[in-house]
Amino acid sequence: MMTDPVADMLTRIRNAIAIERPIVDMPSSRLKEGIADVLKREGYIWNYEVLEQAPQNVLRVQLKYGPNGERVIQKLVRFSKPGRRQYAGVKETPDVMQGMGICILSTSKGVLSNREAKAKGVGGEILCTVW
Repeated sequence: MMTDPVADMLTRIRNAIAIERPIVDMPSSRLKEGIADVLKREGYIWNYEVLEQAPQNVLRVQLKYGPNGERVIQKLVRFSKPGRRQYAGVKETPDVMQGMGICILSTSKGVLSNREAKAKGVGGEILCTVW
């Protein structure tokens, strides 16, 4: 049994980036698809797709690298944990590296980046930070 599937997703992405793999696979869920969608909208990954498989669907993420092989995702950190959830209102959402990075929130409007959440005027649980 996995206690924190979001932390597992982030660890799989970090490990794949460390060895410069173009694709990483993981078990799929709606929350993980939402996180992958935010990473795609913000330009941190190329694309993602859900592959239909028998016991559980697989989420395949295509990682993004620069023209000389430099990493687009420098750091990926889990913020809220199962033992201690971190919530922020619309005015308290943190700016990551003075706007150079993003934090991903689970809100009532879906999974959003901090910029999108501020534009929609919602707060929520801070899942992770990316830069």
